[in-house]
Amino acid sequence: MKQELIEEGKFKYIQKGEGELLVILHGLFGALSNFKDVFDRFSSEYSVVIPMLPIYDLPIINTNVKNLAKYLAKFIEHKGFDKVNLLGNSLGGHVALVYANKHPEKVSKMILTGSSGLYENAFGGTFPRREDKEFLRQKIELTFYDPAMVTDELVDECHEAVNNREKVIRILAIAKSAIRHNMAKQLEKYPMPVCLIWGKNDTITPPEVAEEFHEKIPNSYLYWIDKCGHAPMMEHPETFNNLLADWFQKFKDA
Repeated sequence: MKQELIEEGKFKYIQKGEGELLVILHGLFGALSNFKDVFDRFSSEYSVVIPMLPIYDLPIINTNVKNLAKYLAKFIEHKGFDKVNLLGNSLGGHVALVYANKHPEKVSKMILTGSSGLYENAFGGTFPRREDKEFLRQKIELTFYDPAMVTDELVDECHEAVNNREKVIRILAIAKSAIRHNMAKQLEKYPMPVCLIWGKNDTITPPEVAEEFHEKIPNSYLYWIDKCGHAPMMEHPETFNNLLADWFQKFKDA
């Protein structure tokens, strides 16, 4: 993704396109480039914005899902956005859920894919051995249906993060926060349409998580992608984009 990173005070983000706002929220290990295909496809019709969540920048005591949602609220206020569509993967979906619960009047539509908020099996239940790249590769492979998705570059990025003491403390803090901050009791309160796009082979937030979201969120729509893990927008970008475009079309005048 060649889009220039914009820095305004404490906020860093990329933005392209004009029209209705689509704000994309990345996951715990998610780079902005994970949404390259979504960014390229929808920036022709929408104003697409991807803020960098301050996962490694908050004070440790404040490193949790709730404060990431507060950061999002400040970012949206800073940009003067009136109403947005939120798209979140994994932790980003959880942040979207918390924000939309607090500010429902600001969210037009919400899209969740592999979202935490109910249950998440991070790294298959164990944290990777920091010195062992091959072990780390095997754990990252759990994110995808196709292990070929795990590039050397992706392994190196994760290896750097888990070998940085300040980063690893925050990774663990957020992971624990995500488990504690269960959204089950809030799901019936969401007034906006919610699109759930889920990998049938997701082992991090498995299919029953998507089914529970669908059951409890009143105005929700669930779409499956076969032979797909925890990051559908990366593993099957064309299918993901087509499903999302068709769903947006349902609410074009909403």
